[in-house]
Amino acid sequence: MELMILFGSFVALLLIGTPIAFCLGVSSLITVLYMGMPPLVVFQRLNSGISAFSLMAIPFFIFAGDLMIRGGIAERLVRFAGSLFGHMHGGLGQVNVAASTLFGGISGSAVADASAIGGLMIPQMEKRGYDRSFAVSLTAVSAVIALLIPPSHNMIIYSLSAGGSISIADLFTAGILPGLLLAAALMATTWYQAKKKGYHGEPFPGWQQIAVYAVAAIPGIILIGIIFGGVRSGVFTATESSCIAAVYAFLVATLVYRGMDWSGFLEATYGAVRTTAMVLLVIGCAASFGWLLALFQVPAAMVAFMKSISDNPIVVFLLINLLLLFLGTFMDMSPLIIITTPIFLPVVTAFGMDPVHFGAVLILNLGIGLCTPPVGSVLFVACAIGRISIWDAMRTIWPFYGAAFAVLMLVTYVPAISLWLPSVFR
Repeated sequence: MELMILFGSFVALLLIGTPIAFCLGVSSLITVLYMGMPPLVVFQRLNSGISAFSLMAIPFFIFAGDLMIRGGIAERLVRFAGSLFGHMHGGLGQVNVAASTLFGGISGSAVADASAIGGLMIPQMEKRGYDRSFAVSLTAVSAVIALLIPPSHNMIIYSLSAGGSISIADLFTAGILPGLLLAAALMATTWYQAKKKGYHGEPFPGWQQIAVYAVAAIPGIILIGIIFGGVRSGVFTATESSCIAAVYAFLVATLVYRGMDWSGFLEATYGAVRTTAMVLLVIGCAASFGWLLALFQVPAAMVAFMKSISDNPIVVFLLINLLLLFLGTFMDMSPLIIITTPIFLPVVTAFGMDPVHFGAVLILNLGIGLCTPPVGSVLFVACAIGRISIWDAMRTIWPFYGAAFAVLMLVTYVPAISLWLPSVFR
C-alpha cells in the first residue's frame, strides 16, 4: 500500500504540472506521514542527498561553463570546427555537431551546449538556406554529446547514486568513445540528409586559416585537458578539477579573450547559482524518494521480476533501455538517475553488465529523453532559440533520433566501446 501511495501521489502531482522536485519531495512526505514516521525523516534524507563532497563539483563545472559561454570560447570553437568540417555536405550542420563535441568537453551540460551552440549556429544555418526545424533538431540531439564527454556532472550524480563506489575518473573516461561515436553517427546522418535536401558545404578556408582558428581555440581546448588529464592521472579529484576549471575559465575569459566585463561576470555567477539551486533541490528530493524505494525493497523486486521475464541478458537490457526511454519522456535527467540507478544497477550487474558500462548506457539513454517531449528541456531550449514549436521540430528530428538509438544499442551490447578506454588508463 505504501508503494502505491508513493507512486500514486507522484504521478498525480506530475499530471497537474507540479515541478519535478516538489513531485518527488511531496510524494515522499505523504508516504512517510502515512507510515506514521516523523516528517523530519524526509528532510534528513534531502539534506544527506546534497551533502556529499563530490557534489561540490557540479556548481563549479556549471560556473566554468557559464564563464566560457560569456567569455567568447563558444564562438572560437565554432570557427575552428567550421574550418575543419564546413566544406562537407551539410557543412554548417557538420560544424554544429563538431562544435557541440568540443564545447561539451567544457560545459558538461546539454542545456548549456544547446543554448551556446544553438544561439550561434541556428541563425547561421537558417541564413544559408537550411530548414529551421532541421537546424533545431540537429542542435538538440547533438547537445546530448555534452553529457558523455567529460566533465559530465551527470556522471558524478550517477556515481553518488550508486553509493559512491564507482570511480568518477573511470566514468569520465568511459563516456569519451560513446560521445565520439554519437558525434560520428550524427555527422553521417547530417551528410545523408544534406545530400537529399541539397544543403551544400562552405568553401574550404585553407590550412593557414585553419591554423589561425586552431590557435584562437587552444586556450579553451586546454581546459578539456586540464579537467580530464588531472582527474584521470589522479593529480586532483573531480571536485578539485571543477574549482581549477572555474578559475582557469575566468582567467581565459578576462585576460586572454577579454570578452567578459563586470556585468558579464555577474550574469555568469547568477546563472550558475540559479542552475545549481535547481539541480541540488531536485537531487535532494530525489534522494528522499530513492530512500523510500530502497526501504520498500524495489531493487530486489525488480531483479526478481526481470529474471521471471527472461534469463537472456540481451532481452533484459533491451527492456531496461525501452523503459528508461519511456521514463525520459516525462521526467528530467537528474532525478531519473537518482531514482533508477538503485533499481536497475542491481539488475544489470546480476546479468553481467559492468557498473561503469551501465553508467555510459544510462547517461546516453536519458540524454535522448532530454530531446523528447513532453518534458524535453534540451529540445525546448533549441526550439526557443529557433522560434519554432515542438511539433515543427518533431517533423525533422526522427533521423537524428534513429542515429542516437543505434549508438545506444551499440554501446549497450558492445561493452568495449565504454570499457576499453578506462582499462587503458588503469
